[in-house]
Amino acid sequence: MDHPGFWAPAGPHTLFDLVAHADATIPEAFLSLGGRKMVAIRTLDEAGPDDVSFFDNRKYLAALKVTRAGAVFVSQASATQLPETSVPLVARDPYRAFARALELFFPDAGTPKVAPGTSPVDETAQIEDGVIIEPGAVIGAGASIGRGTRIAAGAVIGYRVAIGRDGFIGPGASITHALIGNRVIIHAGARVGQDGFGFAMGPGGHYKVRQVGRVIIQDDVEIGANSTIDRGALKDTIIGEGTKIDNLVQIAHNVVIGRHCVIAALTGISGSTVLEDYVAMGGQCGTVGHIRIGAGAQIGAQSGVSSSIPRGERWGGTPAKPMAAWAREVALLKRLAKRKAADNPGDTND
Repeated sequence: MDHPGFWAPAGPHTLFDLVAHADATIPEAFLSLGGRKMVAIRTLDEAGPDDVSFFDNRKYLAALKVTRAGAVFVSQASATQLPETSVPLVARDPYRAFARALELFFPDAGTPKVAPGTSPVDETAQIEDGVIIEPGAVIGAGASIGRGTRIAAGAVIGYRVAIGRDGFIGPGASITHALIGNRVIIHAGARVGQDGFGFAMGPGGHYKVRQVGRVIIQDDVEIGANSTIDRGALKDTIIGEGTKIDNLVQIAHNVVIGRHCVIAALTGISGSTVLEDYVAMGGQCGTVGHIRIGAGAQIGAQSGVSSSIPRGERWGGTPAKPMAAWAREVALLKRLAKRKAADNPGDTND
């Protein structure tokens, strides 16, 4: 989809400008390159020779070693892992340095653009014939809504949000920084496109990391009431075609969910987790971040997933493990409890 974007990027910026603002340094061997200009800030796997990136998680060491980024914020210990084509920008806290560099590239991202305008339906919004906008709904500047879509009472459609045809946005829902496909149903009170939970933590306080990605929701997705989907930090948060999401589900920044997944109520999916196609998650599940759940995997209710799951497997429990192993552990605990009760019939402290 051709879209003008939600942020006005600034730059380019020289490496000298970046390290001065981000409290980093350029090693002496690279000082002659300090005037080199960077045009954007991107992830390690997406960055090119004119982009700056960062590294602070060893799960991405392989990506660091082959990155094409022109420069990378790194710790002193990790600087030797960079390709010869990348300039190390050495920082005590590379993630905090990255957060500060974002301020230079996206100076207007500190305050999200929700729905600027002086009337409920901004005059710059593009509304196709057949759209129904109920009383109290707000349509922001530059938004576009396709034929046959209904925007229910009190919903807020933010700046430059694009919504396809034959969809439904429920009462009181808010949609910002998002591109939404056809026949998408978003129920009452859902929140889509707000800040991801990104902070560079430290003893002097937690430094907010600007979230400049988007939410992409493909065709035929359904999102339950009061669920929340955060926009990406640099990359997009993506919900794949045909996926069904229950009420009160939290999907964090940079999560990628494949096609035709089913996610039950009160589930929380942490940042940068990937669900491949046809994953099913029971109610009250939770995942850690930066893991991958393989295609067709099934996760039992109330499971805590702390590692990647191979495709097609069934896992349960906390920490989650293959279903057969979990069932054996539960059965063993039950037998031990019965044995203890039989050995101590008068014990009331169980």
